[in-house]
Amino acid sequence: MVPDGTAGQGDAAAAAGPTLGGLLSVMGAGALEPYVTPRGLGAVVEGVTVLDPLEPVLPRGQVLLAVGTDPQSAAAVDAVRAAAAADAAAVVFGPGRSGRPPDALRAAAEDAGTAVLLRTAWCGWTELVGALRAGLVLSGVPADPAVAAVMPGDLNGLADAVAVLVGGAVTIEDVESRVLAYSSTKEDVDELRRLTILGRRVPEWRVAAMRETGFFRALWGSGDVIHRPAHGENPERLVVAVRAGGEILGSIWVAAAGGDLPPHASDTLRSAARAAAAHLLHHRSHRTHARLVEDAARALLDGRGSAGVLAEHTGIPEHGHCAVLAVRPGASCKGEETGRLCALLAVRCGAYDLTPVVVPVDRGALVLVGALHRDAERAADQIARLGRSLARQVADAFGPETRIGLGTVAEALADLPESRRSADLALRALLSAGEHRTVAFASEVAETIALNQMLDALAGTVPAPETPVARLVEFDAGQGGGTMVRTLRAYLDHFGHVPDTARALGVHANSLRHRISRLTEVSGLDLRSPDARLLAQLQLRLLERGGPKA
Repeated sequence: MVPDGTAGQGDAAAAAGPTLGGLLSVMGAGALEPYVTPRGLGAVVEGVTVLDPLEPVLPRGQVLLAVGTDPQSAAAVDAVRAAAAADAAAVVFGPGRSGRPPDALRAAAEDAGTAVLLRTAWCGWTELVGALRAGLVLSGVPADPAVAAVMPGDLNGLADAVAVLVGGAVTIEDVESRVLAYSSTKEDVDELRRLTILGRRVPEWRVAAMRETGFFRALWGSGDVIHRPAHGENPERLVVAVRAGGEILGSIWVAAAGGDLPPHASDTLRSAARAAAAHLLHHRSHRTHARLVEDAARALLDGRGSAGVLAEHTGIPEHGHCAVLAVRPGASCKGEETGRLCALLAVRCGAYDLTPVVVPVDRGALVLVGALHRDAERAADQIARLGRSLARQVADAFGPETRIGLGTVAEALADLPESRRSADLALRALLSAGEHRTVAFASEVAETIALNQMLDALAGTVPAPETPVARLVEFDAGQGGGTMVRTLRAYLDHFGHVPDTARALGVHANSLRHRISRLTEVSGLDLRSPDARLLAQLQLRLLERGGPKA
């Protein structure tokens, strides 16, 4: 296999290159863990290569990926010896089939003086290669002076810096034409840029047109800036691909804003693209780690993950009070707004000095919070106050329909599945008809939870035919327009109190009395019978759920 493009720079480059310790520091936790480092972490890393037994000569200074080699096998010992012969910086094994590597592997590594690293179960080989590439660029490639002041990974800061240097409006996009960042500009922007920023991606019709004309083939195949002249209302544009180690990471677009682009714009953009590689890799690396954390949290909450792995990824203590909050935002939160919701939840938890893990789920999010107060009652109070605060903030952003179910306080991370279950039950109760609270623990809505469970049990049953509610449904389908069923539901919900029921329906009390008389005549319902009223209410609740049609 050809080693990564950062390798093979010679002894002089190696002397100033990134060390194994520096590389691991830049990558952060989540992908690799040292198993044995007999000579420390000072080895210089020149590249990343898959260890192939059929490859007779290996480049020096490589991080060798022992893909497909079980660390508990004899082949692993041979891999360590081959790594030592090639003067490798380290050799990486997968997690193996079971348990930790044997003493024979440790002894071989110490004897050879070769560092052995283990890939965590939460990071695949593909993700690991991306993370290692990001680490190599961030550790060993100096920043371009034009954007040296921009912090690694600050793509919006990078876009602003490039915009100032080239004198235009900048967008940074990934290979799927999704907008990663854009510059702020006071000048009027063209409609295409406006649509691209609002949609966070280039409009589909525009992507299709560029694909059809072969523009993307030219962009990804070129190593230089491409000029697109002004056309109609679209100003002139410059675009350049961003690469690292032969891999295409995305592109930088510059649109003229308020005047022509200056003559030096292409040279400046060419220089900026080299510096942008480190930022895009840093962005992707951190996004990969965030995904690992999310996956670890999701697995734990589903009852199939490891509390230790989540604690290692997040720094949340494995033992200590913790809880889960189930969040359902208002109606304005569509699918594309999930990222904004999760960011809002994380920021608000930070305001309470809590480190959360926010996991997006269908139509909402789960918020895992640890390191709560050592006293269980005070920890529950922390969760209640946090829930109320989050409810206000999310409602302001996404609508008053926001509801938050509060999970019970757990003693340790391993107990979080039960906290998640209680949070889900509380949230479902809060979403039930007639429930006006926005935040609650399961214990505070126990009656609604119990009713939901009973209705769940009844949902698959077929009721006896010719019940009073069935007759009302049939009557409404023919000529009532739903009036009779709505009237009975309101009447029962208000305990037969005519003034309250009339107000709820928006009719006069005498009109309501006439309706009640009519519906009892049509259905045969005996409103004096407790059993008849109970059956009617159960069937009406099932109708609300779309269950058996009474």
